This record gives sequence, structure tokens and C-alpha cells, in this order.
Amino acid sequence: MKAVALFSGGLDSLLAIKLIQNQGIEVVPVTFKGYFFSSEKAERYGSLYGLDIHVIDFSDEHLNVVKNPVYGYGKNINPCIDCHALMIKKAGKYMEEVGGRFLITGEVLGERPFSQSIEGLKKVDKLTGLGDITLRPLSAKLLPPTLPEREGWIDRDKLLGIRGRSRKTQLKLAEDFGIKVYDTPAGGCILTDVQFARRIKPFIHEIEPEEILLFRIGRHFRFGEMHLVIARNQFENEQLKNFGKNLISAPDKKGPIGVLRKWGGEEDIIRAARIIARYCKPYGETKVVFDGKEYTVQPFTFQEAEKFLI
Repeated sequence: MKAVALFSGGLDSLLAIKLIQNQGIEVVPVTFKGYFFSSEKAERYGSLYGLDIHVIDFSDEHLNVVKNPVYGYGKNINPCIDCHALMIKKAGKYMEEVGGRFLITGEVLGERPFSQSIEGLKKVDKLTGLGDITLRPLSAKLLPPTLPEREGWIDRDKLLGIRGRSRKTQLKLAEDFGIKVYDTPAGGCILTDVQFARRIKPFIHEIEPEEILLFRIGRHFRFGEMHLVIARNQFENEQLKNFGKNLISAPDKKGPIGVLRKWGGEEDIIRAARIIARYCKPYGETKVVFDGKEYTVQPFTFQEAEKFLI
């Protein structure tokens, strides 16, 4: 008997795997990478605990979900219900490829109020159509029995009934399994980051994959159709330079490189140039270059530039 487990690299998903392995089931762990998170954590902890992790790159499919989630967003711009459903559907396809019979997740009822409530789990199952073969070992006793339990593939009495955000049961179970090294439960998805969400949300339906980097770094300014990103340090200068498109800078002064991601006309370019000039030294009249054309501008004051800051 074989099952496929969704493995994030966190303690919950590791414990879920251990609980099922202890019942004599072969477990094949999968993890995911996309534009907003990597598989590095899962691969690192998988290696530490002898798990052969299969990585699924679902970047483009996940970006589509982020742009148009069926069940909307959490506190920021995280479509956790739709995201979990996509992961389970992709894991389900992989399960068919490797001859698995059911799926395992490390979800805990009530641990995350948006996606791991009873209603949230029902919505995930509705989107996947795989609810009857999706086993959540850590909270199984609080949920309706799944096919693996009803068929006796899994002993339901050996599963758990954890609810809420307390980690006491998980920490005790980790000790019992000899798990001594594990990460904090904080997620690695940047969509849950307040600042990132504030920057990207106004543009989420139009962004292209190569632009996502821009929202991870820099200062962001917006006015009407104008959207300007400027570097905060030399490292970000290099990142924007490598982006290579729509660069705006003051080559004769010490200061940041910017990317004028959107603009409506000449007034927006001049406005962006004046913001760039605000961060250049020495402060004063500045020659700014954009798209091969030079603009000589007076910099905005700090207060004037701040009005456009996202």
C-alpha cells in the first residue's frame, strides 16, 4: 500500500508522514515550488529525515490561482484554500503515476482560521474532488472517516484529533518519534507578507512572471498609471539592472537605479525622474535618463516623494 504526502518541510507534515509510516504504509512525499515560494525548506528537512522528496513545479498554474482564486484571499493576498486545493490536485495526479491509493496532508483543524477551519477544508475538498482519499492524520478523529479509514487500510484509532494553534501535542509527538530538529510553523509564502501584498495587490491581475521579482524589493511609488520601483541599496541596484527593462537612473550622480514599470505619458516619466532625483547625491538639479532620453529635473522633497509611496 502506497500513499502520497504533501510535505512542506514543517513539523506537522513530517508528523503526518510518521503516523502513516508507522501503520506499514509506504509514503511518497511531494513538495511544491512556484513564483512565491521555493522547495528549499522541504528538500532540506526531507534530506535530514531520510525522505526522498519529489518536487512539483506548478509556477504558472499557481500564478493563475493567485490572480483568480475561487474562494478569495486571506488577510493579505494569500489564496490559501485555492492554493491547497491546487497542491492536492497536483499530488493526486502524481499519486496515479506512482500507484498510490490515497493522499496525506499535515493540516490541523483550526490551526489557520481561513484555510483550516471545517468550512475551509470542505471548500478545499470541493475544489479537488479528492476529499474522500485525502487523509489528515493529525485531525482525522475530528473529521468524517475517509476511504482509507473505512476500508481498513488505516487504523483510525491510531490517528489523532488535534485542534487549534497549540503545539503541545505535536511537540510531544516529535519527542516520541525522536524528531529533534524542525523549523518554526511560520510559512514561507511571501503572499502572506503584509508589505509584499500591499505592493502587488493593485497590479495582481496584470503582472507577468518575470515582474514578480520587482515586488519583492525596493521602494514602490504609484500615481495614476505610473508605477515606479527604485532600489534601496547596491544589491537591489544590481537586481534591477539585471531585470534589464524600463530602467531609469541618474548616471552622473550617486543614487539608485529604478524600473518604471508603468507610465501613462511624459508627465509620469518626469514625475518618476523627480522621485529618482530625490534619492540622489548631491541633492539638487539632476539629469535622469530613461529609454535613451535625458530629463533634467528638480528633485521632489522628501514629503512630496512620500505622497506617492505605496
